[in-house]
Amino acid sequence: MHPNLKQLGIPDTSLISRYSLRQEAQVDVLKIYFHKQKGELFAKSLKFKFPRQRKNVRVHNQSGQYKETTEISPSLTQIMTELNQITKPQELSSDDVKHKILTDLRHLEKVVVGKIAEIEADLEKLK
Repeated sequence: MHPNLKQLGIPDTSLISRYSLRQEAQVDVLKIYFHKQKGELFAKSLKFKFPRQRKNVRVHNQSGQYKETTEISPSLTQIMTELNQITKPQELSSDDVKHKILTDLRHLEKVVVGKIAEIEADLEKLK
């Protein structure tokens, strides 16, 4: 019934509770969350990375200048369509949007701090 999700290795789509999507550099990160099963402390989730599709878009018609942009991959769009059928996402209130933005910002902050620490450790190895 959901061929794209089955290709990702998710045979039982009835266990999916929600999903999130964020962009990191040149990839889109899809995280699928499953309903918590009896006896589990935490609900399971799977993370998938999809490279963004690169496109050249004409900036000025007369000058013929092009600008490279990226957009979501067609396969990810199909997967999200299937996920939307399963999860039936609701419209977010402005408070929910603010919370999501703050959550994404905190996640980005952790990623940046971790990457800086990794680069500094590599620099220390060079001394």
